[in-house]
Amino acid sequence: MSDIIPGMSQTLRQERELLIGGKWVEASGGTYPVVNPATEELVGEAPNAGVDDAHAAAEAARAALPGWSVTPVEERLALMKKAAAAIRAKGAELLPLVIAETGATVSVGSRMQVPIAADRFDRFSRDLRHIQERSLPPIATSATPLAPGGLISALAYRQPVGVVACVASYNFPLVNLAGKIAPALAMGNTVVVKPAPQDPLAIVELCRILDEVGFPPGVVNLVNAAGPEPAAALTDSDEIDMISFTGSTEVGIRIYEKAARTMKRLLMELGGKGACLVFDDADVKAAVTCIGSTWAFHSGQICTAPTRAVIHRSKFDEVVAKLAGFAQVLKVGDPTLKETVVGPVISGAQRDRIEAYVASGRTEGGEVVAGGSRPEDLEKGFYVSPTLITGTNEMTVAREEIFGPVVVAIAFDEEAEGVAIANDSDFGLYDYVFSGDSARAFRVAKSLRAGHVGINTAQRNMDAPFGGFKLSGVGRDGGDSSLEAYSEVQSIIWSS
Repeated sequence: MSDIIPGMSQTLRQERELLIGGKWVEASGGTYPVVNPATEELVGEAPNAGVDDAHAAAEAARAALPGWSVTPVEERLALMKKAAAAIRAKGAELLPLVIAETGATVSVGSRMQVPIAADRFDRFSRDLRHIQERSLPPIATSATPLAPGGLISALAYRQPVGVVACVASYNFPLVNLAGKIAPALAMGNTVVVKPAPQDPLAIVELCRILDEVGFPPGVVNLVNAAGPEPAAALTDSDEIDMISFTGSTEVGIRIYEKAARTMKRLLMELGGKGACLVFDDADVKAAVTCIGSTWAFHSGQICTAPTRAVIHRSKFDEVVAKLAGFAQVLKVGDPTLKETVVGPVISGAQRDRIEAYVASGRTEGGEVVAGGSRPEDLEKGFYVSPTLITGTNEMTVAREEIFGPVVVAIAFDEEAEGVAIANDSDFGLYDYVFSGDSARAFRVAKSLRAGHVGINTAQRNMDAPFGGFKLSGVGRDGGDSSLEAYSEVQSIIWSS
């Protein structure tokens, strides 16, 4: 066990209850097991909601909306601040639970999984009036058959959307849901929280924290289930005004189709197949570090990963050799050990899916130059070795999101060809450009069909608008964009 975090061993969690209308009630479907992907042992039991539970949660959120939406902004933001402090106070308890559920390494868990959840509540505890109200310059208007002329003034005022279903992915459960719940609540919405079924236990604890810090009954509701039916019920419900979803494009399309019936507002962060363009004048070490984050950062289970290394032919052999060397020295294994860099993927089914993709890469003419098999020294756990495949952009492994530690390296000769390869994808979430020529890097970045582009860095700016082009999603969040996403614009007009 880790010598960084005392008490890393985790006792079994028994969670049977959902939060609905300010009360903790037993889930109608009993419980189901949550498995540690590193050990294949039981982490605990999670509440298993039914469709009726989902409807009850949506109705409770609807009933709480009128009171919460008119609660003074200062009071709402003060609760955000209290929530952030409470999450930090429980960090030592939450961290081992998150690691056990997700398989995140100590490094990723302690830096990215728990603290950022608190940071997001802090971020949305700031004054939001600059977003909520925007005065427009008055317009001198002539008389019309509608009304007398005059100086006509206007205010763009943001109303809460209403009841928001927050549906999360399994890779960063706390951070992902905190990034949905906090701005939604700050803007005066009420929420129904639906965690991913693979790792919901920390989210149950998060909702308990929000309940304990004083959010009024019905403002935060929790529905969790092993199957898809309760989430589908939320998508169909007339009580839900908006769905904020992070997950696969396949599921996102189904939500899009079903939500159209009631014109639900949508914020969807879906799949990615990020291209990292490495030019002939690039800092190779920096580029390799960026591309290698596909392996080193949560085992490639991140939609922003640079899974396609699109490399200038003059640098191709060098970059591939360095990537292969990097992959082979990364420690794969127990995520609670401080030396571990690559933990497991979330489940046996996901491991099998990744292995099938690697096999298809071989079949379609790709060369596996690193990894490509399970680590031989690990008898238990859903582990995949960091894998590097060279080939073309036409291979299935280069076309489809794998969500695992697999990188495909593709060569190009001219700038236009490299850009064309990067853009030749159904996805457009996050791309990268590495070049010593800053003018070229900016020019190329602007030509990429992706919602986010990193130039010579894999670092994020958390206040920058975030979202995807094409099948990578709808809408933007991050910073003030999150507040805009969870609101409707109302124009108020008057004559001066």
